[in-house]
Amino acid sequence: MSDRPLTLMAVHAHPDDEATGTGGVLARYAAEGIRTVLVTCTDGGCGDGPGGAKPGEPGHDPAAVAAMRRQELKASCEVLKISHLEMLEYADSGMMGWPANDAPGSFWQTPVEESAARLAALLRRYQPDVVVTYDENGFYGHPDHIQANRITMAALAMTAMTPKVYWTTAPRSMMQRFGETMREFGADWEEPDPAEAAVMPEIGLPDEEITTWVDTTEFGGQKFDALAAHASQSENIFFLKMGQERFTELMGVETFVRVQDNTGAAVPENDLFAGLR
Repeated sequence: MSDRPLTLMAVHAHPDDEATGTGGVLARYAAEGIRTVLVTCTDGGCGDGPGGAKPGEPGHDPAAVAAMRRQELKASCEVLKISHLEMLEYADSGMMGWPANDAPGSFWQTPVEESAARLAALLRRYQPDVVVTYDENGFYGHPDHIQANRITMAALAMTAMTPKVYWTTAPRSMMQRFGETMREFGADWEEPDPAEAAVMPEIGLPDEEITTWVDTTEFGGQKFDALAAHASQSENIFFLKMGQERFTELMGVETFVRVQDNTGAAVPENDLFAGLR
């Protein structure tokens, strides 16, 4: 019997992604004594600068933004009790269609094999039992999220390792509630143009296609505080405005699709480690 601890590895694109998508499971499994490893692929340099300044606007210095976000990420990891933080430090590629997509050295421009080889080295070091990343569309079409999926699946193939592998997702029932809550708190939530929606992959999945529902309500406070650590980013302000209680009601269950498994654990399941302990 190995004395290696049960290990969860989450592969995320930017500082703050760990809090929104997987803050609950990272906090829950850390509390259960499981080793948690966060891999953050980019430096977040295309995030908001002081006063919400966007890339290319006055007051936006990508290096300064990246430095600030690195400190925020470390604070978030402390809140979530993450055991190990690994930063690949690729340049943030920005949203799809932004000039940063084409910048040399950006994550989107880095060959998948090159990034995957670095991630494969981390997989070999930590030997995770569970790996979590995004789906093939990066959940909502962000190039760095798509790239995180690609390098994770490629790295797993390089190592021939067989952990349970999950992609983050959201039930369509929750997406509807999410939109209603955003409007309630005054955030912009526009229904997509029907013509655009027809050619874009829909966000989330029908509830019945979700394999894994993990209740992290007990850790809603930690998830909220982890997101608050990234308060420089304007997209997080809406979550923080609703307060911890409403935030936990909305975000207290984290959902996944299991895409690789050798335990035979039945689905739907309520534990990423079902069949492993």
